[in-house]
Amino acid sequence: MAQITAAAVVLDNTKFGSAQSPAQLELGIEPAGLQDAREPGAMVPATQSVGFALGWDFAHHGLTPPALQLYASSPLRQGFQAGSATFGRRTLRANRHTQQWLLLRTHAWSRGRSFEEVQLTPNYLQQLGVNFCPITRQPLDAHQGSRHQAQLDRVRDDAGYAAGNLVMMSRAANLAKAQYGWAEAAEVARSVETGPIRRIAGLGAAEWQRVALLCSFVTELPHAQAAALPLLVLPPNRLRLFNPIQALQAMLTRQLATPGWSARLARIEALLPTEACKADFNRFVLALAPRVLAVSNLHREQEIRWALEDAWQQPLLLKRWTRFALQLSAAQAEALLQRAAAKQLVNAVHVQHLTQPNAIDGWALERGGFCAASQYLEH
Repeated sequence: MAQITAAAVVLDNTKFGSAQSPAQLELGIEPAGLQDAREPGAMVPATQSVGFALGWDFAHHGLTPPALQLYASSPLRQGFQAGSATFGRRTLRANRHTQQWLLLRTHAWSRGRSFEEVQLTPNYLQQLGVNFCPITRQPLDAHQGSRHQAQLDRVRDDAGYAAGNLVMMSRAANLAKAQYGWAEAAEVARSVETGPIRRIAGLGAAEWQRVALLCSFVTELPHAQAAALPLLVLPPNRLRLFNPIQALQAMLTRQLATPGWSARLARIEALLPTEACKADFNRFVLALAPRVLAVSNLHREQEIRWALEDAWQQPLLLKRWTRFALQLSAAQAEALLQRAAAKQLVNAVHVQHLTQPNAIDGWALERGGFCAASQYLEH
């Protein structure tokens, strides 16, 4: 598997199963604070040691946990009290990303969700920050309850909070997406596009198409199906792509955002296995290249990103891309991506290869994204 920083991550084309559990509605977490709807007398996960460690870390960073988690028998409260007694004023410096990290862990713990703590650090979460929602394209804010409130949540609902499965989006997009996966979101997008209802859960057809594509990135699809999808939203930073052909698609598209794209694409063409494949690659580039004229007049990074995404609304571009992409197997697509990265032909992105076990480490797919301790205690 390859990870493409600032674009995506690619998973080896190997099969891996996961025991699916019933979808759970997740509302995400706000960077500025946590709105926890659980009442103090409700059911809580029986992960006492995790809660205690979480409270300890709040104290270690000099931060106060959410009030609803400080009920009398809460292990988080016990950890916070023990940590406060131990550290006193000798606390670590905390910034908003540290607070976001602690609140996201609290959100996961309070719902029995798995949280991978080795890679998911405050520094990692900082890399996920964006100014615009990738679904609605509206500016994000920190106002609690706002449609545009920035929220971090999982893309794949049957996986836990882990590196490669988190994206920042608006509250409106997060609420609409809810537990939907690729197939369900794609069906909603088709329904909205054909009418008569033109908006569902506050999102229109274009927005639902972006939701569906976002979900497709972390869903293992048949190669031919993945090759036929338009890149209507570029993969957010650090997202892991399970389908190599989509990672190749994202890498090639992003080349147009920086000077020297023509020379880089020509060198990538030379890496292709057959003359027929090279010819189809050239036809694809000729359909994509006119977008450079629009992008060259733009200066804001977000506007350039949207222009490249909008290029994929052209039927001719998708037709030529699919014809080229089907000349490659999934293994060939990933090999091409890695060779291009090794030859430094992937400007504006960083590719990191991950083996299949490491790619889904901490995702808890075998448990549907829940903690191993799935029993619940009443307090």
